[in-house]
Amino acid sequence: MRDYSIRAAGPDDLDGARAVMLDTVYRDFGSGYVPRWHADIIDLAGAYLAPARHTLLVAVDDEGEVVATAALDSRGPAHPPNPRHVAERFPSGETAQVRRVYVRPEHRRRGLARRLVGELTAFAVADGGYRAVYLHTDPAVPGAEGFWRSLGKVVHDEREDAGGGQGIVHFEIPMGR
Repeated sequence: MRDYSIRAAGPDDLDGARAVMLDTVYRDFGSGYVPRWHADIIDLAGAYLAPARHTLLVAVDDEGEVVATAALDSRGPAHPPNPRHVAERFPSGETAQVRRVYVRPEHRRRGLARRLVGELTAFAVADGGYRAVYLHTDPAVPGAEGFWRSLGKVVHDEREDAGGGQGIVHFEIPMGR
């Protein structure tokens, strides 16, 4: 059984975190790197380390390798492409948006993603300025929808929209104050 440590990422962790993220968007999502969706992956320091209200967490195995990531920022979902009522419910500045919760396949099913999300939620609560924790997921990614349903509540499922929207499911995670 491997032992993992979870910590806020520092500059030395960024290459490993970026590798986990890029491997995920190519292998699991099949989209590859799309600048309008994934620009933060290239500039992790600017997206998550520099802004005080943002964070990037990494899970590191006992050999020092980054094997999982999770990030949070203060940008709510934009309209478009997201439904207007979702964007209005989760405004930027008041919303902690969970992003980039990715675990390398050989390290899955060990509680890492759940631990990372717990740490992100604690970060949001400690910030004091967030009133909600939001995320969206693509239910076509195996295991994603079930995982997020176990942690939060669905606030909108675009598959139920006329035409299916983007097919995305939007969630709110309790802050556990």
